[in-house]
Amino acid sequence: MLGYSGSGYKGMQLSPTEKTIEGDLFTAFVAAGAISKANATDPKKSSLVRCARTDKGVHAAGNVVSLKLIVEDSDIVQKINEQLSPQIRVWGIEITNKSFSSYHLCDSRIYEYLIPTHCFLPPHPSTSLGQKLVEIAEQENDLEGYKQRQAEVATYWKEVDEKYIQPILERLPEVTRNRVKRALIVKSDTGPVDSSDSQGEQKLNPSNEGDDAPTSNETSIQTNENKDTSAEDAQTVTTNDAIRMIRAAYLDAKRAYRIPKERMDRINDALGMYVGTRNFHNYTIQKSFRDASAKRLIKSFKISRDPLIINGTEWLSLKVHGQSFMMHQIRKMVAMVALVVRCGCDIQRIPETYEDHKIAIPKAPGLGLLLERPIFDSYNKRTVVEYGKNPIDFSKYEKEIEEFKQREIYERIFREEEESNSFGNFFNHIDTFQDSAFHYVTSGGIPASKSRGGTGKAPMSGKAALKEVESESEDEVVNGGEEGG
Repeated sequence: MLGYSGSGYKGMQLSPTEKTIEGDLFTAFVAAGAISKANATDPKKSSLVRCARTDKGVHAAGNVVSLKLIVEDSDIVQKINEQLSPQIRVWGIEITNKSFSSYHLCDSRIYEYLIPTHCFLPPHPSTSLGQKLVEIAEQENDLEGYKQRQAEVATYWKEVDEKYIQPILERLPEVTRNRVKRALIVKSDTGPVDSSDSQGEQKLNPSNEGDDAPTSNETSIQTNENKDTSAEDAQTVTTNDAIRMIRAAYLDAKRAYRIPKERMDRINDALGMYVGTRNFHNYTIQKSFRDASAKRLIKSFKISRDPLIINGTEWLSLKVHGQSFMMHQIRKMVAMVALVVRCGCDIQRIPETYEDHKIAIPKAPGLGLLLERPIFDSYNKRTVVEYGKNPIDFSKYEKEIEEFKQREIYERIFREEEESNSFGNFFNHIDTFQDSAFHYVTSGGIPASKSRGGTGKAPMSGKAALKEVESESEDEVVNGGEEGG
C-alpha cells in the first residue's frame, strides 16, 4: 500500500525510457533488500501488478501493488521509504494468498478531483462561446430558460468590467486607451479578434489571462521609453503593457470569486447524472457506442465538502466512487459538468451523451486528479476467514495519509495552478474556440455541434477540436487505456 505525488513523473506504470512511480518503487525494493538480486533486473519475475494505473502527473493518496517481496525484516517499510523521495511513501505491506492480484480483486476505486470554483463562471460575453450561448438561446426560444439557469452569475462580468477593468482604462492616456479599447472589441460574425492585426497591435481576448499576464508586482504601465525607439513602437509597448494589466485584472477577479450555494447545488445535480451503469463511450478514446466495455458503474459522484480557500482562490473537492474507469474518463466527466454548469446548459444534456452519437468532450487538466484509495471489500470479507490474513485497509494509516496529502499533493496542486493557471487557460481555449464542436452545451443541443457555427466552414472533427483546446495528446494509450482518469 502506497501513496505518491505524480508531479514530475510520466505516470504510474513501469517504462524502460521514462521516469515513473513504479520505476522508482522497484529500485527502492531492490536497494532495501525486499527483492533478490536474481530478480532485480526484471520486474516480471516479481509478478508486479498495480491496482490502478495513473496517468502523467496524476497523484494517489492510496494505491496498491501486488508482487513477491522478501519481508523478513520488521523494519522493511522504513528501509524502503529511506530509498524513496518524499513524493512516494509506502504505508504498509500485507501478506496475501499466492493467487492475489491487486487489479482483479479490487472492487472499486474512489478518486478526488480538485477544481477552482471560478471554472464554473460563464464565458465572458465577448468570447465566441459567450456570444453563441445567447445567440442560439434566442434562436431556440430558450433565452428566458438560459437566463434563469445563469441567474446567480447574470451580472458577474458586468461588475468585473466596472470594478477591475474600467479603472485601468481611465488611467491610460487617451491614445493608448483607444488602442486598448479596439483590442477589446470582438467581431460579432467571427468571434474574438485575432492575437494580432496587420499593424502589429496586440489584440486581447477579455478573459484570456495566459502566460504573459504580469506578476503581482508588475502593476504600472511603462512610460519611459528608450530614446532611440520610435514614438509608434513606444506606444505599442505601452498598449501591450496595458493589455497585460487587464489580463492580470481578469485573473485576479476570477480568483476572488466565491461560488454561491445555488451554483454548488447545480454542480451536484449535474454530477448525479453520472450515477448508475452508463455508456461512457464519449468519455474515453477509441470506444464506440456498441463497445460493451464502455459501460461503467458509478456508485456516487458529488462535492465532498465545503469549498477551500487557498492563497485567495476558492477550490471544490469532487469525489467519484466507481467500479472502474477508462482512459481520461474522470477528467472528461469533470469537464462536461463544468461546461454544462458554466454555460447555463440543461443538465439533461449529460444523459444525451450516453446515446449513439459522437461528441468531443475535452479532458480537464490532470493537475487536479488524485486516486484517494481502492476498495477491496469482497476480498477483505473472505481473507480473515479463509486465509487467516489481514485485510487491505488504509484506515490504519489515516493520519499519515492525510499529512502526506496536504504536504505532497494538495500543496503541489495549489502551487502549480497558481504558477501555471492551467484551469484558466483550459477554459479560455474552449471559450475562444471558433468552431462549433463544443456547441452541444448551447440551447441547440448536440445538433448544434454538427453545424457550421456561423463560420461558413464545415465543423472540425472531434479529434481535431480536442487537439486545439487540450495541452496534451488525446491518443496516448497505456495499458489498454484502463484506469487513470
